[in-house]
Amino acid sequence: MATLDEPGGAGQGGGTDVLDRELEKLLNEEQLEDGDHERFSHYVPKNKIIESALTGKPVRALCGKKWTPGRDPEKFPICPDCQKIYERMRDE
Repeated sequence: MATLDEPGGAGQGGGTDVLDRELEKLLNEEQLEDGDHERFSHYVPKNKIIESALTGKPVRALCGKKWTPGRDPEKFPICPDCQKIYERMRDE
């Protein structure tokens, strides 16, 4: 990992303002993921679903997908990654 003082490190060409903007951009991008969550139903703790419904706060599924639920999960197949994780949890 390059430090601020190393050649090619984050300290060249922009300073902390650029780093702050890049970090903020990465954090914002990670908050809601586009992708296949539209195609699958995911396993999420029931209390998190209820909290999301009340607050609009995104949830994180067992597989790591993060999104704000808004569709009927009965209309979609179960996410294969969530299913595998859930089955491993039940076996323990």
